[in-house]
Amino acid sequence: MTAIAASDVKELRERTGAGMMDCKAALVESSGDMDKAIELLRVKGQAKAAKRGERAASEGLVTHYVHHNGKVGVLLEVDCETDFVARNEDFAAFAKDIASHIAAAAPSYVTEDEVPEEAREAERKVFAEQAAEEGKPPPVQEKIAEGRMKKWLEEVVLLNQTHVNADKHDGKTIEELRAAISATTGENVVIRRFARFAIGD
Repeated sequence: MTAIAASDVKELRERTGAGMMDCKAALVESSGDMDKAIELLRVKGQAKAAKRGERAASEGLVTHYVHHNGKVGVLLEVDCETDFVARNEDFAAFAKDIASHIAAAAPSYVTEDEVPEEAREAERKVFAEQAAEEGKPPPVQEKIAEGRMKKWLEEVVLLNQTHVNADKHDGKTIEELRAAISATTGENVVIRRFARFAIGD
């Protein structure tokens, strides 16, 4: 069995937010390979996040963001399971960060499930017509329309969007950031709803 240094466990914990024992187990399983250990924790984290997703998120907070010019503002509700996490600084910072992202990126929906079927159909129709006009064969047209549909969902669905501060967040999507805070807090974290206000809209 590979001997695991305490400093490696500490580094892995800092990089992933996972518990000490989980970090040690991942390093043992990966024979001390840090990148493999991160991957293992990520896979297990997804499984844990799925389990957490079944638990009720009935606590949380409402936060706000107003752009410095006073022309754009956001009200946002982010929920968790306990009042303890709702008062946690990281949780509050996450909520504030998402509110400022919404102000800049102007999503229309939180999740793909919220996108009405008629809105999807209208977009599908436009993308299909655009692809047909480009004169490509029908199978290629379908692929083009599908690709544009996916891109459109990335633009209008909050969880699908890449955070506007891509450098700070390594190009992660809002869903990836939500999963990370969920893993860090050990609770089901849900971005419930938002309202974005802009002068003249």
